[in-house]
Amino acid sequence: MSNYVGRQTILCIDDDDSVLGYERALLERRGFAVLTAASARQGLQIAAVCAVAAVIVDYHMPEMNGHEVASGLKRLRPQVPIVMVSSDDQIPEHALNVVDAFVSKDEVPSRLLPVITRICGENPPGPNTPQPESRF
Repeated sequence: MSNYVGRQTILCIDDDDSVLGYERALLERRGFAVLTAASARQGLQIAAVCAVAAVIVDYHMPEMNGHEVASGLKRLRPQVPIVMVSSDDQIPEHALNVVDAFVSKDEVPSRLLPVITRICGENPPGPNTPQPESRF
């Protein structure tokens, strides 16, 4: 998989397909490339082989919680920022200490893009920014 020059890739990990679809649409409209994983294990596998600018991970997932996933991601790619999202307001402090930012799922529509833009360190190209043509 080849990314356009200057286009940042975000990995979204959530066991809820509707949340993944929403996050993908939100981020792609702002010019990000988006990879999605419907399970914690799949997310860790993708992070191990793909260059990503940031990861968005849900706290509540069936096989591993967001703290376990974030800890695994930091071992794999310590420099990659992680944003944890959850509908739960009471995330344990030790889980929040592993991630770079937290966004309540209620605030995702208004806060996720500004947080991702801040932690990625630059504004992504907009949807109307010319992109190099792909040979594939």
